[in-house]
Amino acid sequence: MPEWLGASLSNGQASAPSLLAWRIGAALVLGVAVSGIYRWARRGQLVQTTFLTTLVLLAVAIAMATQVIGDNVARAFSLVGALSVVRFRTVVKDTQDTAFVILAVVVGMAAGANNLAVALVGLGIVGVASCFLWPHRQGGDWRATDCVLTVRVALTPGMQAVAEQAVAAVVSRSSLVSAGTARQGVSLDLVYRIRLRPGLAPAQVVADLNSLEGVESVELRRAD
Repeated sequence: MPEWLGASLSNGQASAPSLLAWRIGAALVLGVAVSGIYRWARRGQLVQTTFLTTLVLLAVAIAMATQVIGDNVARAFSLVGALSVVRFRTVVKDTQDTAFVILAVVVGMAAGANNLAVALVGLGIVGVASCFLWPHRQGGDWRATDCVLTVRVALTPGMQAVAEQAVAAVVSRSSLVSAGTARQGVSLDLVYRIRLRPGLAPAQVVADLNSLEGVESVELRRAD
């Protein structure tokens, strides 16, 4: 092997290629574990497959970055400056997603620094906690999640009370989120955050409310 190629591969570090492969491979496995725990925590919800892939690749990339940095402080600052050019364009809607991104970074750093005990113990604790902190949400069971109900009624005296009475009959709990006029002031939009009663189908609830006199439209959707 040419001397310049050997120097480039070793880069002045004692880490053998087999050790580097072990550390980066361990980061890959740990990243898959983070992705699996995240998928379990989000069970019953729509999850982007690209985000799962990002968690895995992020762990590997951080492990590689940790190997590149080593104990060189100047190299660390240079790498931070280079990585600051890269920005996530996708808005993270939930702080839980941010926590899993940080978890992927940490396990990648642990693998790159050859401190797998921290990664394994941390993943075990997070895996157990995910069984209790994030309850199962069935995709087709609307009773297990909060919903947003929007009822548009004619702006006539007593119509709001009629709508609230009808809503109370189909929910186990509700709270009025907002109220505002529509259709140039001739209608009233009432927005509720509700939890449906057991045994009620969303389509039937919408149909029953829409059939009431004075009700112009009804919309029911899951809360964000």
